[in-house]
Amino acid sequence: MRAWLDAVRSDPRCRHIEHLAPRPARTATLHGRPLPPAVAAAVPTEGLWSHQAAALDALRHGRSVVLATPTASGKSLVARLAVAEAACAPLRPATSLLLFPTKALAQDQLRAFDELGVAEVEAGTYDGDCTPDERRRLRDHANVVLTNPEMLHHGMLPNHRRWATFLGRLRYVVVDEAHALGGVFGSHVAHLLRRLTRVAHRYGADPTFLCSSATIGEPARFASSLCGRDVIAIDLDGSPRGAKHVIAWDPTAGVGSPRSTHAATVEVAASLLDAGMRTLVFCRSRSGTEVVADALRQRLVAGAARVRSYRGGYLPEERRGIEADLAAGTLDAVVSTSALELGVDISGLDAVVMSGFPGTVASMWQQIGRCGRGSGESLAVIVAGRDQLDRWVVRHPAEVFGRPPEPAVINPANPQVVEAQLACASRELPLAPDDDRYWGDALDDVVRRGVRDGWLSLRRRGPHLVRAVWSGDGVPSARVGLRSSGRGEHRIVEIDGTPIGTVDDDRLYDQTHPDAIYLHQGRAWRVCSIDEERREVLVVPDRGDTTTHPRSQDRVAVVHVDATATFSGGELTLGWVEIAHRVTGYQTREAATRRLLCEARLDLPARESTTRAILCSIDESLLTAAEVAPDRVRPALHAVEHAVTSVLPTFAMCDRRDIEGVSSAALGEGQRGGFVVFDRAAGGSGIVDSVWGATDRLFEAALAVLEDCECNDGCPSCVQSPTCGRGNEGLDKPAATRLIRAIVEAPPIGSALDPGDESF
Repeated sequence: MRAWLDAVRSDPRCRHIEHLAPRPARTATLHGRPLPPAVAAAVPTEGLWSHQAAALDALRHGRSVVLATPTASGKSLVARLAVAEAACAPLRPATSLLLFPTKALAQDQLRAFDELGVAEVEAGTYDGDCTPDERRRLRDHANVVLTNPEMLHHGMLPNHRRWATFLGRLRYVVVDEAHALGGVFGSHVAHLLRRLTRVAHRYGADPTFLCSSATIGEPARFASSLCGRDVIAIDLDGSPRGAKHVIAWDPTAGVGSPRSTHAATVEVAASLLDAGMRTLVFCRSRSGTEVVADALRQRLVAGAARVRSYRGGYLPEERRGIEADLAAGTLDAVVSTSALELGVDISGLDAVVMSGFPGTVASMWQQIGRCGRGSGESLAVIVAGRDQLDRWVVRHPAEVFGRPPEPAVINPANPQVVEAQLACASRELPLAPDDDRYWGDALDDVVRRGVRDGWLSLRRRGPHLVRAVWSGDGVPSARVGLRSSGRGEHRIVEIDGTPIGTVDDDRLYDQTHPDAIYLHQGRAWRVCSIDEERREVLVVPDRGDTTTHPRSQDRVAVVHVDATATFSGGELTLGWVEIAHRVTGYQTREAATRRLLCEARLDLPARESTTRAILCSIDESLLTAAEVAPDRVRPALHAVEHAVTSVLPTFAMCDRRDIEGVSSAALGEGQRGGFVVFDRAAGGSGIVDSVWGATDRLFEAALAVLEDCECNDGCPSCVQSPTCGRGNEGLDKPAATRLIRAIVEAPPIGSALDPGDESF
């Protein structure tokens, strides 16, 4: 490893090396009663690390905890010890429910419980692969159930009476990899956990929550929002760490022509393998994973059999086989999507290579943490891609490595999510006035709407108690997806009705407009028609030699202002906006070369939604000071909007696709020029709210993207966006650079919060 590091130090592509010093372990003992002998036998011979002991002490006293420490710091052991101790209770053995974001994690932890060797623990996984007999056995005999949010939502809670014995003894609810529960998904899960707590209370239990998370910002606030109760954070890591070296690698530096990110990734990974280092490679897409893995096999002819790819879409037995081989040391390299970023137990890895910055600082540290478990030395390489965020990272590595991880973001107040989840709760148990302890003021608002719309009916019990009872059709949880806040989904089917997939209604026309090419698991399909009444998109097989790219327009109307901040020459506004999104046409390109073949117009209705947004409006005086000519205002604003949205994920724990932007030369009530950045999810996912207090740093980072890029007119590394609805037409980088510099340098004037009912 040292020889490899010495060799790359002088390479111009090595832009920065961050050295993390080794750290010894800090151990501690439990306070109070000792663990049961069978459970104590599972404690490592060196004892418990300080954060493990602190978490167990808090849980034993009924305090809900979020354990937010790095990868390989023993968070899962805390859960196993607490759960096993509860199962061994002499008077009233308790049950525990463990939620995992993936099946692979649940299976991995089931194996760990089996290896624990505590006879009192009867554990099993409750997922979509369970047979009816296995589900019956779990309900009747298991005291530890490992499942996922979808199964809790669709299977357990709608049928809670079958689980009454298990729920009545529920002591712990473990939410593993809680940082993965961001955005709309996390907002739904927050209400799912409130529904679980409510049903458990009905059967006489009051569970304690243990959330485990990678290192994130503000973990206690996030976990409290997720669980609906006070949660204490334990984030001071007591585990040992070997020396680690993190390299920022720029494939475009010091070479005649830029290398593709995939080719550069293969080159770096191959050099690590040649140096004898077992390596994990992360790619940002499924297709990229297969391309890099195949190229790496060709590069390493003798060791090709010891290189495997890993991603979603593989059969469960395939994934488990790869995980087992990786843990056993029979593989030299695995190329994976972010699926292996989560806590599947893998050890003995010397290096990690990231094919592109993973999007957030928190994800970066999570992926870096997958190598060098224990006290061994390790290294990680970030191979920069060509987009704006990657270029900013490789040119400002000190800013990235010195920045604390972003806070995870959810928005339990999203009105569409609240209404959907309360519909599910009303069928499980009638809604009563004291349910406001779970849902606060939102309860009354939803009940009024539900009664008005006919899916709730009021029933009296006694002279004063009124309950709201589900009176809609069917089971609401069957129609409520946890991954969308919009109006639901359309099914994508072949002409004969064979299902292909689903598409969210809010982006129905973007992905499946008439004649769109829809890609699913490597196959291409052409959209024939959309049946709105049956909520189906009809498709036929396509050769896959062309791709389609939608063109769209967004109309923005500000409907309510929550906060404002003014600066010399402009104003920032945080609040609610109504977005009318219209797909106006599409481009057809040759798949192999990306060559434009033709353009077509579409006459489709707008899809309207209300969401959270930050609006930046700019006075003519600032445009004049920035020397932006009247005919360059629109392209300048368009380029600024792209630059701002490209770097926003480093300020909020989100994917670039979770946010969108719109620019206009006439925006808002005053019809001033400006741009809007908004949560893509209808009702808001909390992303723009989380960056409201950091807009100055956000604009500074966007300015750095523009100033650092060496191109003259704009490129994918600065102002071009892969998701632009205008096809990246009408962008003026020089004018945008002057404008955003003027915004950054403009002195602040003042701010105002909560302006009441004022609206545009």
